[in-house]
Amino acid sequence: MIKRVMTVVVVAAGAAALALATVAPAGSSEPAPGTAGSSVQSATPSAPTTKQPSAGGSAASAPVDETTMPSTPSTTAEPDPTAPPMAVGTTTNPPAGSTFAEGFDTPAPAGGAFASTYVNAWQPYPDATGGKYWSSLIASAHDGVMDVAMDGEHGAAGTFGTPTGAWSHVGGTFSIRAKASGGAANGVAVMLWPTSNVRADGELNYPEGQFDGRPTVFHHSMVPGQEDKAKRIDTHVSWRGWHTYTTDWVPGQYVKYYLDGELIGTVTENVPTTPHRYMFQIGNWGQPGHLLIDWVATTTH
Repeated sequence: MIKRVMTVVVVAAGAAALALATVAPAGSSEPAPGTAGSSVQSATPSAPTTKQPSAGGSAASAPVDETTMPSTPSTTAEPDPTAPPMAVGTTTNPPAGSTFAEGFDTPAPAGGAFASTYVNAWQPYPDATGGKYWSSLIASAHDGVMDVAMDGEHGAAGTFGTPTGAWSHVGGTFSIRAKASGGAANGVAVMLWPTSNVRADGELNYPEGQFDGRPTVFHHSMVPGQEDKAKRIDTHVSWRGWHTYTTDWVPGQYVKYYLDGELIGTVTENVPTTPHRYMFQIGNWGQPGHLLIDWVATTTH
C-alpha cells in the first residue's frame, strides 16, 4: 500500500448546519460552544459545549484574503455515502522527519477498537460529550485511512497526538491529508485550539467548512471580545478530492497556510504564543457520508 502525504483539513458548516460540542479528556481543555456564524469557543472538561460555524466557514463576516490563490474546484462522482469507501491505491506517506505522524495502517473497527488501537495517536472526547459526540461509534480504520462514518445522529471530536504530548504544541507544522464523501449539510473543523481554553490565546482553523462547500482558513482575532472576527483564506477546492492542509506556525511571528504544498496565505497578526492542541470536530447532523483522513503529522520547530 502506498503511504500518505500530509494535509490538514478544517471545515465549518453553515450557520445552522454544523454545531460542534466538546468535552475534554482528563487533563485537557476543549473548545466551547460558539454561536451561529462563529468558530469554536472555550469550554471546560466538565462543561461540554457546542461549536457552530457559518455557511462559508467559522466566521460569516470574516474578510476575504485577496491574496488567495484561485484554482478550479475539483468535481468527482460521489460514491454511495452509506457504504465504506475504499482507499486502496490512494493513500500516501506522511512527511519524513515529522515529530509525530500517524498513517492509520492498522485496520480497527468502530465500537472502541479504533480508540484502543490508536491510543498513542488519537485522544477522543468521551462518548456522549455534549450529547453530540460518539467517536467510538463512527470512527474506524481501514485501507490505510481513518474513516469517520457520518450517520446524521452521532458526531466525532478529538485531539491528534500522544496522551502526554498532544496538549503542549507551541509552534510547529501541522498537516492533514483528507477528503469527504457525502455528508451534505454537515462539516468539519480542523483547528489549533489553545490548551488554556482561553479563546483569545488564539484559534487557527484549517481546514474548516461544510462538505458541500469548500475547505477554508479562519484565522481568528486574539483581541478579547473580538474573537469571532477572523481572516479568511479560501482554498477554491472541493472536499471531494484528496488534499493536504498544512499550518506552519512560528509563535509571535507568523502563520503560513499551505494547500498541497503551495502557500495560499501568510498571517502576521494575531499569532499565538501559548500551548495549543491539534484537533477536529464534526457534527451530528446532515446526510450519511464519510470523512477520510489519510494521515496526520506534526513537526516541532
